[in-house]
Amino acid sequence: MQPFPFPVRTECPPGACVCEREALLANPASDTRILALTREEENRLLERLENLTSLQDLRHLENLLHQQLGVRLTISLSPNEVRTLRGIVILVNEQPGLCKKTRQNIPAAIKKSMDKRPGIVYELLDEGGLFA
Repeated sequence: MQPFPFPVRTECPPGACVCEREALLANPASDTRILALTREEENRLLERLENLTSLQDLRHLENLLHQQLGVRLTISLSPNEVRTLRGIVILVNEQPGLCKKTRQNIPAAIKKSMDKRPGIVYELLDEGGLFA
């Protein structure tokens, strides 16, 4: 295992996750930034995502996730109608080293924030020109 200049996330119990951490660590050319997302940092991230104030705030965090950890979010609207939050699809793209639970928790935290502040949903819908 190579030394890292940052604290590294502890590995998941065997069989509990399919994050491919071993493959990530075995390849010296791989992007290991995702390993900086320790459990403590993940909890801070989820808290921050649950308390978004605007679509601009969401886009800012989306950009930071990509820059600092290499994590890509895909936020899209249903091709049919968006009547509830279920019509908004938030995906965290798979990548080696990214825990399965983290990929589930990030969209859940964003949806909690959208539920608390419906203005974010309206801004997202308007981004596609719905209210124009």
